[in-house]
Amino acid sequence: MKKQDLVNIVLDIVGGTKTQSEDVIKALFDGIAGEMAKGGTVDIAGFGKFTGTDRAARTARNPRTGETVQVAAKRVPKFKAGKALKDTVAGK
Repeated sequence: MKKQDLVNIVLDIVGGTKTQSEDVIKALFDGIAGEMAKGGTVDIAGFGKFTGTDRAARTARNPRTGETVQVAAKRVPKFKAGKALKDTVAGK
């Protein structure tokens, strides 16, 4: 499924124009990403929890050359699936 498929689902349910449906999807994704960037969490009951976590700086090894490389600290997205989502995917 791609973003346009989600847009079509919203369009079928809510109606309006395709542009309005695209705006709804964009606002949803921007809201989730913005909250994660601030260090907050977005908890959608039955679906899951989106968080932004800090990954510490570390020393890694290039597997091709064996050379050690410094990897900078950064913020990364994280998602933990909720029970209802897990059950749906598992076919329960």
